[in-house]
Amino acid sequence: MKKARKPLGRWSFVKWLFIVPIALFIAVQLYFLAQIWWWRDHEPGMTAFMRQQLSVMQEKNPDAKIVQKWVPYERISNNLKRAVIASEDANFSDHDGVDWEALEKAYERNEKRKKVTHGGSTITQQLAKNLFLSGSRSYLRKGQELIIAYMLETLMDKRRIFEIYLNVVEFGRGIYGAEAAARHYYKVPAAKLGAAQAARLAVMLPNPRYYDAHRDTRYLNRRTQIILRRMNSAELP
Repeated sequence: MKKARKPLGRWSFVKWLFIVPIALFIAVQLYFLAQIWWWRDHEPGMTAFMRQQLSVMQEKNPDAKIVQKWVPYERISNNLKRAVIASEDANFSDHDGVDWEALEKAYERNEKRKKVTHGGSTITQQLAKNLFLSGSRSYLRKGQELIIAYMLETLMDKRRIFEIYLNVVEFGRGIYGAEAAARHYYKVPAAKLGAAQAARLAVMLPNPRYYDAHRDTRYLNRRTQIILRRMNSAELP
């Protein structure tokens, strides 16, 4: 006659309570790592951020579509590359994916406002968010963003990171990547963007959907002139 199985003790329950979430966390990180490894020499296609925004757009317009066309690094104007670095991440070529000084300043601003309004993200961190995460603001999402950023910097060189970023970053409502942005705003390919055009596109990046609808604000014009003056000192990967 078989003995009745004893119920799991409290210690066993506690162990499983920790083991299952840790195992899931590791599995998710391995998935991210495998994707990044594949994207070293393959195009990412539609990112998580694009899918999220497309879903939002299609709630209002079922026929809405994402506009994006991949172009290699060499077919993107150096003007745009310099403008984006000058505007978004002046230390891009030097840091290891995270600018800790910028993060500290962002944290201090968030503490003063009692909510997360600033991210202090580098180009690598922005790419991590665009590829895998949502646009929500929280410290939990920021932590995952940091982990993915280090994965990107470990498996890819700066040039590849920047190439993918320039091809998937949002430039307006439904407009993603340098080629789509250049044609949407200026009717030219990304390779033909002039300095002033590139500077304006770079300045739009923190809030592209707003500036797509408000293209001649005082801030946009003033900030464009500042980035124009900084572009020559931007170091390209």
